[in-house]
Amino acid sequence: MQIIRISIKMATVKLNKKILKKPGSRLTSQRSLIFDIISKGGGHLGAAEIYARAWRRMPGISLSTVYRAIGKFKELGLVEECHLGQEHHHYEALQNGGHFHLVCLGCGAVTEFEFPLVKRIRNEVAKARRFDIVNAEVNLSGYCPRCRS
Repeated sequence: MQIIRISIKMATVKLNKKILKKPGSRLTSQRSLIFDIISKGGGHLGAAEIYARAWRRMPGISLSTVYRAIGKFKELGLVEECHLGQEHHHYEALQNGGHFHLVCLGCGAVTEFEFPLVKRIRNEVAKARRFDIVNAEVNLSGYCPRCRS
């Protein structure tokens, strides 16, 4: 799967690591590694890919440790689980605001995009419903130019 992604700023990674250090949440070397892989991983990583990358840097880490860490990160609001029309889940560091994807049904490429209208709809819905929206996700499926030809 090809991933095209906007990189996350280092300040966000540092802030999220502070959240992991709060009482009741331990920032172990394994969690730190897994969080770094997700944050800097270049996109929507499956648990198997996160595990493979973690294993290369910390042999002996288990797949169950990866899943437990992902669960903790989701609980703390640091990681988002994405369902991109595939059989497995993808994980990425949660970004403030919105999250918009183009998903190619042919090759599986995922392209993140921004579009002012999506942000405007989100803001107007929040105002009209007096609802504090902290995240929005939009996935549009179709075929990329390469798969259309």
